[in-house]
Amino acid sequence: MKDNPFSLWVYLSQSPLLWLTVTLLVYAGTDAVSLATRRHPLANPVLHAMWIIGAFLLLTGTTYTTYFAGAQFVHFLLKPATVALAVPLYENRKRVVSSIVPMLVALIAGSVTAVASVVLLAELAGLPRDVVLSLSPKSVTAGVAMGIAESLHADPSLAAVAVILTGIMGAIIVTPLMNRTGITDYRARGFAAGLAAHGIGTAQAFQVDEIAGVFSGIAMSLNALVTSFLVPLAVTLLVR
Repeated sequence: MKDNPFSLWVYLSQSPLLWLTVTLLVYAGTDAVSLATRRHPLANPVLHAMWIIGAFLLLTGTTYTTYFAGAQFVHFLLKPATVALAVPLYENRKRVVSSIVPMLVALIAGSVTAVASVVLLAELAGLPRDVVLSLSPKSVTAGVAMGIAESLHADPSLAAVAVILTGIMGAIIVTPLMNRTGITDYRARGFAAGLAAHGIGTAQAFQVDEIAGVFSGIAMSLNALVTSFLVPLAVTLLVR
């Protein structure tokens, strides 16, 4: 190691524990900044953790495969975290049941708008068919979007990027937009966040209010189901 001062880094960079630690420390730091700014939308911890880690990987010449060997442990926790959404849902089941009708109306309107708008705008922009198909499921979780894109013979990786960008932009915009439009009902605010910005929007909703988080989680789950049926239909009717 004395002969080569970088030998220690080369050794550590191959350890999954290093990249798990980097991921947790960066997110903890960005979340602390977000908390210090009173959860300002522009201080979204996911947004800033993503570019900081990306820049670090680029500067160190680390491949995504090497990084994910450690980060996969965090990725694994997404599944139990999603299941854990059932706990606040059960605790607020009476409010949920009383709002079924407006939720269903909002679900259909929001899902159709999310799919049709991106397809039509992409078509107007003259984007290639493969790109249009990859962008169409942008408002659902990455796993579902990648599955839909793959079934359409589109690019799952591009679909995942579109999902992440949509989630981050939705999480940043949703609170100021709701404040500007005067919508104070946390059921509506949360449902809109989950419908448009899936998991990232749901995380943002829980930071604002538990009821908003509950309805955001419901919207995220239902939208994944509805979008799975809507995208093939939209492709048939709208994509040339």
